[in-house]
Amino acid sequence: MKTHLNLATSDLAKSIEFYSVLLDAEPKTVRPDYALFVTEEPALELALDLAESVSAATDAHYGICMETLADLDRAISRLQSAGLARSVEREQTCCYANQSKVWAADPMGRRWEVYTVHAESQERDGVDATCCKDADA
Repeated sequence: MKTHLNLATSDLAKSIEFYSVLLDAEPKTVRPDYALFVTEEPALELALDLAESVSAATDAHYGICMETLADLDRAISRLQSAGLARSVEREQTCCYANQSKVWAADPMGRRWEVYTVHAESQERDGVDATCCKDADA
């Protein structure tokens, strides 16, 4: 089973670059107005459709949960090396879990978190946590 996402983009080349780094994968199919990523980890089919204008939702974000801290550290390194990491949070309480994560945004402004959960928490958000807020807002 795989999740399928179809996202519009007004810059297909930059979006392909971003998602290649985020997913650590190359697209399976590329056409002048379309790209398709098919990955096993995460189990995802991501289609990118070229559009004249795109409005990214400001009340949503997307996430990829990593199994281990080592997996997360590799994702942080990839995103930082590509200049795509907006912020890195270590052992912050957010959404009833102690987590470490890196935030990035695609060329259309869609926010993505790549994270790992260290432990569940009874607390919603930590005192100093920016929990799911845009670091650049």
